[in-house]
Amino acid sequence: MSQTVVLTEPAGTDSPSIQISDWRADLERDGYVVVKNAVPQDRAAQYCSQALSWLSSFGTALSIADPSTWTNANLPVQSKFNLFKQYAVSHERFMWETRMEPGVVGAFAHLWGTDELLCSFDALNVTLPNRADKARNESWEHVDQSPLRDGRCCVQGFVNLSRAGPEDGGLVVYPGSHRLVEEFFASQTDKSEWSEKDFYMFTSQQLEWFKSRGCAPLKICAEVGDLVLWDSRTIHYGSEPEESSQEIRTVIYVAYTPASWALPDALALKAEIFKRWGATTHWPHKNIRAIDPKVLLPNGERDPRDREEPLTKPIMSEKLLKLAGVVSY
Repeated sequence: MSQTVVLTEPAGTDSPSIQISDWRADLERDGYVVVKNAVPQDRAAQYCSQALSWLSSFGTALSIADPSTWTNANLPVQSKFNLFKQYAVSHERFMWETRMEPGVVGAFAHLWGTDELLCSFDALNVTLPNRADKARNESWEHVDQSPLRDGRCCVQGFVNLSRAGPEDGGLVVYPGSHRLVEEFFASQTDKSEWSEKDFYMFTSQQLEWFKSRGCAPLKICAEVGDLVLWDSRTIHYGSEPEESSQEIRTVIYVAYTPASWALPDALALKAEIFKRWGATTHWPHKNIRAIDPKVLLPNGERDPRDREEPLTKPIMSEKLLKLAGVVSY
């Protein structure tokens, strides 16, 4: 697989000039690709620091440097799979600045053949390794595209703000599975049970069908600043770090599709969610489903630390508002 983005920043300019080789064949063949150096490492490290500062802002009992403080009582509520979707985190300034990095937007513009894009209001993942109070997640192989959709309709991704080595938490994909899912659904499932929901979880028995056709799980390794992309039909899951890992996995999920693909009602809903600082699914142009903004504690009560707006709001530039679907191109 090629390593595919070269960023150079001429002296005296604020915006890097971007040279992107044609890695789209890799994505088409394998169902995933690692776009190298999409974000300069120094800026990616800065975004990582801001993400961990955001995590630490929920109380003085949590210390990123002290694993003994990495407990549910000290941490804001996150999903079982280490995602933060609430507390208005999707619209923190560091999240939007990462989304608008030229190498990130440029990669999706290259993919779709247009720079008139919409982005998802996606999640932050911070995986603290070897937490004593949290059970290790098993693999949860899935795709993020309904069997009712044909062809490649969405490509999702994340910006790596931390190193992802073989032993660290990261993404596992089944290369080539995107070219088999339509056959799988047609021959191995009951069409009457198909759902419009863009999510399908596979059983271990179903995975054997793919393995018998040459698909095997592959852990993706990537460096700080790399952009990892995958076809939403590619079987994948987020893996837990090994016991030997001390790396705090920190990634920002990003996805973009052409703005012309969005219908007016989808844009209206997207604008309303943006107004409320809400989060959405990975899909930027359809399946615009708002994530419930209320954060509930395990006892069912609302988290008193809940936030209805970002701690640090983004700068409302025209570029941001267009990517958000609030201003038309």
